Amino acid sequence: MKRSIQRFAITSLALMSFVVAGYGQSAEPINVVTTAVPFLRISPDARAGGMGDVGTATSADANSQFYNVAKYPFNKNPGGISLTYTPWLKDLGLTDVYLASLAGYYKLDDQQVISASLRYFSLGNIQFTDALGNDLNSFRPRELGVDVGYSRKLSDVLSLGVALRYINSNLAGGAAVNGVSYKAGNAVAGDIGLFYQKYNESGQGWNFGVAMTNLGSKIGYTDDATQKDYLPANFSIGAGHTWVFNEVNKFTMNLEINKLMVPTPPTSTGDYSKDSAAIADYRSKGVVGSWFSSFADGDDLKELAFSFGAEYWYNDQFAVRGGYYYEDKSKGNRKYFTMGVGLKYNMLGLNFSYLIPSGNGVNRNPLSNTLRFSLIFDINGAENSSSK
Repeated sequence: MKRSIQRFAITSLALMSFVVAGYGQSAEPINVVTTAVPFLRISPDARAGGMGDVGTATSADANSQFYNVAKYPFNKNPGGISLTYTPWLKDLGLTDVYLASLAGYYKLDDQQVISASLRYFSLGNIQFTDALGNDLNSFRPRELGVDVGYSRKLSDVLSLGVALRYINSNLAGGAAVNGVSYKAGNAVAGDIGLFYQKYNESGQGWNFGVAMTNLGSKIGYTDDATQKDYLPANFSIGAGHTWVFNEVNKFTMNLEINKLMVPTPPTSTGDYSKDSAAIADYRSKGVVGSWFSSFADGDDLKELAFSFGAEYWYNDQFAVRGGYYYEDKSKGNRKYFTMGVGLKYNMLGLNFSYLIPSGNGVNRNPLSNTLRFSLIFDINGAENSSSK
């Protein structure tokens, strides 16, 4: 089915803002921190998706690569694979826009783990037209991230992990607009994380995690080096505690804080020369310097996003999850509740999650009222605990 270029614009804006609608009613100035390839910020598995998007300090599973690669050594299985499908903009009736992800790990020994993952974001098929509405050509915009990781235990309770990521973003397929030729953007980034887990013999105890993700080069879609954009470099810190009531009942609560390590864009003053100079200065900042300056640009507390998640397991076979995500109204205004369930039998696990928007006016989120699911296959799954 043909799609107009307007459809592409709607989809792209929804992804780029993720979502920034609904705050026009507020008198507070809006200054959202934006980046390229924002699909890397979407929680790509249904377990985290059902727990308010927490993941930095939750118990280890096959999808740890997406949140904190350092968690892998605490998996009880020697290996595992997970596949997730996430519909996108389901509320608008789109059926060919989605995020698919694949992750896996393998233990080299009791201390070392290698891992890999793939994220693929499809924006559907669109039809390009000229100014008169005449059909030109069709194209399927798409983005992907491929990474490999290595993690190892530093002690019985502490582990370290690193990952290297390749990013490809092909949004225009070589199209030319106003004499400017657009190309696919490519970038390389890395992750580093620490994870602490201390449980007693019954499996009760604390988790702590910290991770810096998507630390890498800028990405550009033209040959103009001054028009490159920042990757969504992110700092996250989280904590969780598990209570074991008896042999069949356990309950976990997690709290996580995220901060984009990207400079805040300059606000408009109405003076063209001043605004142009400010934007040029913003774009000219070095990548490494921008990570540090992002913590001292005057809006730090408002740029913190908070996630809360809870998970209950019965007999390590059935899970119920819930969570809440909060973002300041001047930085995107994403506020939503999540819920999910999980089923596990021997080597197979199946997770579902559902997002419910909240806030004044009920802000529309690209994942609003969307059911997403993950399939997990564990090697020696019968020996696994509820962490899956």
